[in-house]
Amino acid sequence: MSGNAPPQPTAPGTAPVKTVYLIDASMYVFRAWHSMPDAFFDVDGAPVNAVHGFARFLLDFVEHTRASHAVAAFDIALTSSFRNTIYPAYKANREPAPPELKRQFEYCRELAAVFGFTVLADATYEADDLIGSVLAATRGPGWHAVIVSADKDFGQLLDDGTEQWDYARGHRWGAAGVPARLGVRADQVVDYLALTGDATDNIPGVPGIGAKGAAALLAHFDNLESLLARVDEVPFLRLRGAKSLADKLRAHVDSAHLSQRLARIALDAPVPNGVDGLLRRAADTATLDALCARLKIGPFTRNRAHQLLQTDSVS
Repeated sequence: MSGNAPPQPTAPGTAPVKTVYLIDASMYVFRAWHSMPDAFFDVDGAPVNAVHGFARFLLDFVEHTRASHAVAAFDIALTSSFRNTIYPAYKANREPAPPELKRQFEYCRELAAVFGFTVLADATYEADDLIGSVLAATRGPGWHAVIVSADKDFGQLLDDGTEQWDYARGHRWGAAGVPARLGVRADQVVDYLALTGDATDNIPGVPGIGAKGAAALLAHFDNLESLLARVDEVPFLRLRGAKSLADKLRAHVDSAHLSQRLARIALDAPVPNGVDGLLRRAADTATLDALCARLKIGPFTRNRAHQLLQTDSVS
């Protein structure tokens, strides 16, 4: 796993803008789980291949970014999210993590904390919500935020002070880059998902409306409420199957509104109030060594961790 550090924007004649990195950590644990061979075990003989891969990702990330403020947000709300209260079928299509991976997630959260990252996880709010809430709590002059994830849902959070970074592919973009990826503006992403749904999360959307149709409808009507209020105009648009689109919208108004609620990232999850709570801390040598020993992390990675997490940390 590798990537290039996003530039830290600085206006001429002003103090450097500081960057806070918000890592969608569970995504990178899953990537490590799928990419690392089943050849790593802890002192009890349990598999830890995902943990070793995640450790390499975190060290590579620190080496490339020299991040002073960094959050690792984890998903632990697969079936207990507030969205499950709204819609019990939310993510019901997903298989639970196997026991051997579930234990590794616990290790990865512990590892990220030992490495000095601010670790966030909540039984009610998903990683997306934790990241969105950190953004809401820290936006302001002098700060730039980078969401480290490939998830398209984060497009709704992008603005002049926030960008997204697909670390594995080395791609990054701001709000201006969302139309090239989804066909809609950043501020239209929630309504776009309300129309198309999301099979990955079991969000229903409006059956029969796909990505192109949703983008075309939002280009004309701007937002979901305007579209639904003016649905009688849809049959007269120069769109293939326009009358059918209007019929589908009329029949699935409730589903569109439900999907809109499910797709919108919450901004009120419990997170540290202000950037001081996101400071990356120096690793404690004894704790780091004890965890590395338990995970049977080899001397090369352990020495790299000592070098990066002590000399490059901010406190």
